[in-house]
Amino acid sequence: AAPKLVADRDIDRLMNTGEFTFVLQIPPYFERDLLAGRQPSLQLVVDATAMAQAGIGSGYAQQIITNEITRFLSHASATVGNSVPLDLRLAFNPNSDPSWFISVMGIINNINILAIILAGAAVVREREHGTLDHLLVMPLTPFEIAMSKIWANGLIMTVAVALSLYFVVRGFVGVPITGSIPLFLCGAVIYLFFATSIGIFLGTVARSMPQLGLLLILVALPMNMLSGANTPIQSMPPLLRTIMNASPSTHFVSIGQAILYRGASFDIVALDFLIVAVIGAVFLWIAALRFRQMTRTAS
Repeated sequence: AAPKLVADRDIDRLMNTGEFTFVLQIPPYFERDLLAGRQPSLQLVVDATAMAQAGIGSGYAQQIITNEITRFLSHASATVGNSVPLDLRLAFNPNSDPSWFISVMGIINNINILAIILAGAAVVREREHGTLDHLLVMPLTPFEIAMSKIWANGLIMTVAVALSLYFVVRGFVGVPITGSIPLFLCGAVIYLFFATSIGIFLGTVARSMPQLGLLLILVALPMNMLSGANTPIQSMPPLLRTIMNASPSTHFVSIGQAILYRGASFDIVALDFLIVAVIGAVFLWIAALRFRQMTRTAS
C-alpha cells in the first residue's frame, strides 16, 4: 500500500482504530540536519497487536529508510555517516510478548469454532436420536426451537469467555487487559448470534456428525485463519481482503484487538458492532428458514 501523510494529532486515533500498523514521524528540518552531517532521529510507532507483522515490518522499515538516506546523501555528494537511528516504540505490547497476542486471539478463535460445533451438533444429534420429532409435536414454532438452541449455546459460550478473560488471560497468564471486558462481551454476544446461526445452518445440511465435522473444516477454519487473528488483514491480497471484510469474524477480531489491547471505547468500535449485527441478522434469518424447511420435511 502507498504511504499516507497524516497529522500528528491524528496518529493516536488512527492507531487505535487499527487503520495503520506503522507510523513514521519525521522531525522538522530533517533534510537540513542530514546534509549538515548531523544525525537526526526518526521515530517509528508500531502497533504490536499484529505481532508478526510488527516485528518483521520494523526491521524492513529500518533497512528501507537507511538505504534511501544513503542513496540521497550519495547523490548530494555529502559524506555518508552512520545509519540514522530509529527510535522504535511498540504501542500496546512494548516487550513483544507473544502470550499477550496468542491468549486473546486463541479465545476469539475458540469462540468461532465451539459456537458452530455446539449449535450444529445440537441439531444433528436431535435428528440422529429422533428427539426432533418430539419437539415438533410440542406447541413450539421452528423459529422458537432454533432460537432456544442459539440462546442456550450462546449463554454458555459467553460465560466461558468471561471466565477465561478474567481468570486465565488476565489472572494466570498475566496479560494486562486495558479495555472494558463487559464491552467486549457485548460484542461477543452479538457475534455469537452469527456463529450459532452458521452452526444451525450446517446442522440442517449435515446428516451425521462426521459430515458436520467436514463442513466445519470448510467453513470455520478459513474464517479463523483469514480473520486477522493469525495473519494481519493488511498483508492479504486486495481481493481476499475485500471478501474477508464481509465476514463478521474479521470485524469481531478487530473489536477484540481494539477493546482488549488498546482500550477502545464504544464510539471507536461502533461501526464493527453494527456490521456484525447486520450480517448476523441476515444469517440468522437464513438459518431459521433452513431449519423450518428441515422440520417440514421431517414431519
